[in-house]
Amino acid sequence: MSLAHTTTLPDDKQLLAMEEKFDPEMRFRPSVPPATVLIKWLLIILSCFHYYTAGFGLLRETTHRGVHLAFVIGLIFLVFAGSKTGNDHHRIQNKLTSPGGIPLYDWLLGIGAAIAVLYIPYTFEDLAFRVGNPNFNDVLFGTVLFIALLEATRRSMGWPLPVIALGFTFYALFGNYFPGLLQHAGSGWSQFINHQYLTSQGIYGVAVGVVATYVFHFVLFGVLATRIGLGQLFLDIASSIAGRYAGGPAKVSVFGSAMFGMLSGSSVANAVTVGSLTIPAMIRVGYKREFAGAVEAAASTGGQITPPVLGAAAFLMIEFLGLPYQTIIMAAIVPAFMHFFGVFMQVHFEAKRYGLRGLSDEEMPKLRQSLKMRWPTLIPLFLLISILVNGRTPYLAAFVGITSCAIIGLTTAVSGNKPKNWGLMLVLHMALVLIAFTNLDEMVKLGVFGASVVLTILLMRVLNIRGRIEPKVLVEAFETGAKYALAVGAAAATVGIVIGVVTLTGVGFKISFIITGAAQAIAGGLGSVLPQQLIAMPSLTLLAALVMTASVCILMGAGIPTTANYIIMVTVAAPTLVQLGVEPLVAHFFVFYYGVLADITPPVALAAYAAAGMAGSDPFKTGNTAFRLGIAKALVPFVFVFSPSLILVAKGFTWFDFVVTFTGCVLGISFLAMAFSKFCLVEMKRWEQVLCIAAALLMVAPSLAATLIGVVMVLPVLLRQLKAWRIDKLSIPIN
Repeated sequence: MSLAHTTTLPDDKQLLAMEEKFDPEMRFRPSVPPATVLIKWLLIILSCFHYYTAGFGLLRETTHRGVHLAFVIGLIFLVFAGSKTGNDHHRIQNKLTSPGGIPLYDWLLGIGAAIAVLYIPYTFEDLAFRVGNPNFNDVLFGTVLFIALLEATRRSMGWPLPVIALGFTFYALFGNYFPGLLQHAGSGWSQFINHQYLTSQGIYGVAVGVVATYVFHFVLFGVLATRIGLGQLFLDIASSIAGRYAGGPAKVSVFGSAMFGMLSGSSVANAVTVGSLTIPAMIRVGYKREFAGAVEAAASTGGQITPPVLGAAAFLMIEFLGLPYQTIIMAAIVPAFMHFFGVFMQVHFEAKRYGLRGLSDEEMPKLRQSLKMRWPTLIPLFLLISILVNGRTPYLAAFVGITSCAIIGLTTAVSGNKPKNWGLMLVLHMALVLIAFTNLDEMVKLGVFGASVVLTILLMRVLNIRGRIEPKVLVEAFETGAKYALAVGAAAATVGIVIGVVTLTGVGFKISFIITGAAQAIAGGLGSVLPQQLIAMPSLTLLAALVMTASVCILMGAGIPTTANYIIMVTVAAPTLVQLGVEPLVAHFFVFYYGVLADITPPVALAAYAAAGMAGSDPFKTGNTAFRLGIAKALVPFVFVFSPSLILVAKGFTWFDFVVTFTGCVLGISFLAMAFSKFCLVEMKRWEQVLCIAAALLMVAPSLAATLIGVVMVLPVLLRQLKAWRIDKLSIPIN
């Protein structure tokens, strides 16, 4: 197949159609004018609001969150249908009961929800006098928002999260009927609404604040960076690095998903975008369909753990832990590497086992040509990371990244495989750097920005400059970015209900006590069987608590998105780990990693199902294989809990501990990959697989002794493999 057919991403409309097909958060309702036009411009206004405030100053906290949430919830009722039949194009009718093809009750729900949200910022001046003693309007609008929020979340991402929120609500209202330690005095509806609606401990809490202040901007940046061609450049680089080797397309999938993860924090979006190229190529060179889909799914889940974006988790950690963004990024580097390394090694051994080829020269992109055409697209990412490392706010970094994407897209074009108009691009970036890296007054910054926009428009008209994207593509990106952020915005607000119940009832401490007690009981039972020299009782207790926490994270993540799962588990489970001596940063990373793992854990493995749909394979088999490929993600969190040095910025970091732990992980993951692939140098025997698995589990234990014992255990396997490989090599007839 020619280069044009194998290395070019589908266009924006094709990608959007694929994402809508495989991701329930992207299944938008069709509409007709005037509703279509109104929804489009409301989405664009929402993106412009976040873009402007990121660059020129956030509003008062309550107002900023209120405007964001009013748009998000109101738009969900217009963008997402209440049932599957609402997505049927043939049912759309523009009539009195459904203006623009949208039922009248959805218009009323959207408007009512927006009014209920904006009621708090509107009455903010005397809010302090009403907290604890809500009036009739407070309870009325709070109830409207509570009901509308649960329905908006159900529409945009399904039943699980609203059901969890309702379960916590039931506990808050009827806690006096619960037995034992879980019992509390109970709460009246007025008191419940007061806490959830009038304070910053509930719906208007930290989760909504993080989405409104950070996450939205980075979602928009990812969309724009993809539109101008940065994602295509990443895939070309990945193809050039790994494409020519055995099983090349699968290795391209790993490298490409790792780099694409810097732009997108969505597992499904990664799987659809990168998988549209790599999955057909993997099948073509000989990989089984379920394995091809599983590789892309496992690699794509790494997008949520890859710096600098980390999905929404990095920004949530900033708020929960009070740590700078640079610290979170540094902490994520090595664990992310371990995940991709684990997938890569299994892909490599699978390719060697079946003798799969790499990409031919005709199938591979020409890296030099690609760099000549697309090198300017690296500038936005470089500026974004520079600002983050410089200690400026993440939302300013996103503002600069978005602006740089717009400059690159609108002013630079490709002529003779080289970008042109780079002079105008350079001047505009100088103005952008002036805005970002200097402490100018906000009005001066706005003046510089406005003058740059006017100058650009005049020059483009006079010189007839056409960029690599049309202005309408920029407008469409602002619309699409807002659409992408709707579901996570509703989820964040609904998770606020859960957090509100925890802070209202104190159930978090009670659950921590229950988990700690259960872990001690399990450790006591195992301690009576295992020798004391093997593992100390405190470590055994911690191990039991980690296993229980990991299991709950996976179960929770099977029905709700990673961000919501992370917030709930941080509120409920992370305090237990901290009580058992785990550093808070490490505890947060542990629950986050296991929440991400749910995207490839059947029965609800969204990334695996998306990849399976593209590969034409069985979704359940694809999910099982993807979980096997992502096993490093399941093991590494246990490693960095017992040896925090793997997280480079954890307290007590030493280079000796880091080298020992890192080496043990790399070797253990490699041996585990051999065992699961049933191949090292030649086909493995069953006893070799067992030895490799035992040694791998021992070697990921963070100690020098365990690593050395593991190496000794694997030596017979390696010697047998080497001997068999030599025999096979000598037996090959020479022509």
